[in-house]
Amino acid sequence: MTCPKRVAPLAAIVLLVALGGVQAEQEPPEFLRAFARSLMAAPANPGSEAGRSHVPVYSSVMAGGGKTKVDFAVTLSIHNTSGRDPLVVSRINYHETSGALIQSYLMEPIALRPYGTIQIVVAQDDMRGGLGANFVVDWQNRNPGAEPAIEAVMIANIGTQSFSFLSPARRVSRD
Repeated sequence: MTCPKRVAPLAAIVLLVALGGVQAEQEPPEFLRAFARSLMAAPANPGSEAGRSHVPVYSSVMAGGGKTKVDFAVTLSIHNTSGRDPLVVSRINYHETSGALIQSYLMEPIALRPYGTIQIVVAQDDMRGGLGANFVVDWQNRNPGAEPAIEAVMIANIGTQSFSFLSPARRVSRD
């Protein structure tokens, strides 16, 4: 039995991938597609400097003496501060006010190129996080002096008024 000309090469590629002879190139998650140029293949040895960063963010903030709730769009930015080495990010989790996990953004680690950046946007009408939402980011690199710059910007537009503020990450212990 013979294979059509198009099927035989495809079958060979599938077999090579299945046997580990060729690494299949994984497509980045949807939220990272705009930042594909910031990403690179994860190194076999990401380095010994491992950290966890906690970023307080706010889907909503009470204003007017607690009488008005203002809903915010949240943009989390993760910047590799090294000009030489990749930054491997293994966890980006979004938690709501009580600490319950809302969303885990990574299924496997990603690597940011030197000086590369990625962002995650939580829409203004997504109020799952509530008044005390937060992100937890686990990362690893080769250079202890190149801790990533991680921060969130919150922006709200209500009528003709705009509100914005910045929330920097704080390094916390990995438990």
